[in-house]
Amino acid sequence: MMAVRAVNSCSMFRSAACPPLVSFKIQCCYYHFRSLQLRRNKSNLGFRLPACRSERQFLNRSGSQSCSVHSLVDSVMQELVAIRKRLRVFAKVKVSSGELLEDKLENQVLQKGLLLEFKKDSDRVLLAVAQRPDGKKNWMVYDQNGASCSIKPQQVTFVVPGVEKFDHKDISNFLQKAEDNLDPTLLEFAWVELLEKNKSVTPEELAEMIFGSAEPLESYCAHLLLSKDEIYFSVQATNGSRSIYAPRPTVQVEELLHRKLAKEAAEREFQEFLQLLKSAKAMPAHAKPLKSSWMAEEKLRHKIESLEAYAIDACKDNDQKKTAGMILKELGLARTASSALNLLIDIGYFPVHVNLDILKFNIRTDHSQEVTSAAESLLADLSDPDELNRKDLTHLKVYAIDVDEADELDDALSAMRLQDGRIKVYIHVADPTKYIEPGSLSDKDAMKRGTSVFLPTATYPMFPEKLAMEGMSLRQGEVCNAVTVSVVLHSDGSIAEYSVDNSIIKPTYMLTYESATELLHLNLEEEAELKILSEAAALRLQWRLQQGAIDTATLETRIKVANPEDPEPIINLYVEDQADPAMRLVSEMMILCGEAIATYGSFNNLALPYRGQPQSNIDVSAFAHLPEGPVRSSAIVKIMRAAAIDFRKPVRHGVLGLPGYVQFTSPIRRYMDLLAHYQVGLQAAAWVSVGAQIGDEVEVKVEEAHPRDDIIYLKEVVR
Repeated sequence: MMAVRAVNSCSMFRSAACPPLVSFKIQCCYYHFRSLQLRRNKSNLGFRLPACRSERQFLNRSGSQSCSVHSLVDSVMQELVAIRKRLRVFAKVKVSSGELLEDKLENQVLQKGLLLEFKKDSDRVLLAVAQRPDGKKNWMVYDQNGASCSIKPQQVTFVVPGVEKFDHKDISNFLQKAEDNLDPTLLEFAWVELLEKNKSVTPEELAEMIFGSAEPLESYCAHLLLSKDEIYFSVQATNGSRSIYAPRPTVQVEELLHRKLAKEAAEREFQEFLQLLKSAKAMPAHAKPLKSSWMAEEKLRHKIESLEAYAIDACKDNDQKKTAGMILKELGLARTASSALNLLIDIGYFPVHVNLDILKFNIRTDHSQEVTSAAESLLADLSDPDELNRKDLTHLKVYAIDVDEADELDDALSAMRLQDGRIKVYIHVADPTKYIEPGSLSDKDAMKRGTSVFLPTATYPMFPEKLAMEGMSLRQGEVCNAVTVSVVLHSDGSIAEYSVDNSIIKPTYMLTYESATELLHLNLEEEAELKILSEAAALRLQWRLQQGAIDTATLETRIKVANPEDPEPIINLYVEDQADPAMRLVSEMMILCGEAIATYGSFNNLALPYRGQPQSNIDVSAFAHLPEGPVRSSAIVKIMRAAAIDFRKPVRHGVLGLPGYVQFTSPIRRYMDLLAHYQVGLQAAAWVSVGAQIGDEVEVKVEEAHPRDDIIYLKEVVR
């Protein structure tokens, strides 16, 4: 038997039990009927065609009729009329045009044996069989999972019509049949007709239209199609478990279809991205995709950037946070910053020992092509605007002293003893202004960076490396441009005379602190200038202490990683004593330069970054019980007041014991001390078994280190 639904001379046949379609055409030389789509159905409705053995019974060889086509048409039309009559009789909820909407929304009273659908929670809808009342309003039901529970009437979303004593054991079979026969494309056919007639529909009415039957299974299938549909129909009215659906306007359907297609395309793209992540994770370290490959396409870049932002807690908007969260969830990972970080490491986007602070503080690790090109042009320009005004100091012996791995050298020292016995020192500072003009591209880029960044794993210079190294830096044995601050000292260490000049110098020695200290200890006659510098440093320190300065020389640690990309890198730890003769020498000369520049600025009414630190009224004698050196210095530093900067006039620097101070000696690589301390500094309190006095040394070893969490576990070494 076949169920028929005739629409505009086209018949649609559909069964919930058997979805395949069969079509045929009836033609002759005089008449052409539109195709009829046939679908088998188990309902009681039927469609019968006059029996014909073959097409030859319609046409003879000459093309004349051998049987009446009119009789065939009449038979078809009569049968369609009969079907319409049977449909009107069979439909249980078919209503006339004047029937009220409220009649369609009348709820069925719950009773034992009814098959119903209810909302278990916000995500789940289940089928169940009503068992018995539970209190005044609630009902105990037995759901599709075999569980018994109590539900409220408002949880019921649909009562399957035509069922009175359903066996809960048959729920799974019923559900399976319903799922097997769901075909969302059927809604489009129903939508076309209902939209044309401007009619709403109940699940039972839709079942009659597309399945030719309003039996329980067909009605539930229609309900599922309507309740899950997001394209063709919308809920017009609801009363408890009863709903009426209205066809959406054509424009709205087209828009929803467009959104659906876009959503499906986005989902495919998302799944492809997940597969890329899984593939990259499975690859060996040497075969993983390059970081640049993840940024080549916009669709990949957006997702990777979302993960990166999530890893450093820096999502720009909810979209980035949502995208990263979805990726982590689909991969079965916790939605945490550490999960995102580890994922990016696993796919090779981040190195194993990635420094997250570079990302969090948005530290730029390279220079743009535009800035690099500008630097190349500056190097190619050999002109010097201050050439005529430069003082030739190439006759002086010049010492450049720095750490052994310094890439750029921006200060050096000279000294001599005058005929009257006073000491004259020269602090030579690299002169970047030969290349850089205020407001230029290179100047603006350096301003944004603010500093060169020195990390254990790498150095990120403020200027492009080639410009800094080949142009600005002081180089041994080469004539270099500089700004020289020369100072003549009184016998007590105070400034007697000073001058600031553009100069040219020729550095004689490039020394490490260790080699400079060794030369001082050797006391070589041929290095008398170095000895004079050391003498000047001692005079300066004594004078500053008399002015109220506080000696804060302590031990500083410096870490360098030789091969940061290696999973097991080589880590070198250096401990530097600021009281070391060479370090003390350089430090005092830098402080002297700062005082001279502040004096020069004040005399000439210049706006400079005058750096000061209010006196904290520190009574150093209160710390006399502490061992002299790093322990006492650290205790004093803790109670110092914060530094301040005034751009109008010098501010007293109480800790340095100076009336004014300006940092002037690192124009190529000025960096913040805070960053270095953040990388390597550590202060902690612990119980130990040895060390009876403050200042006693205790040997410890590192047990665990979690730099991203700022946690380090130390263990006392007991010998």
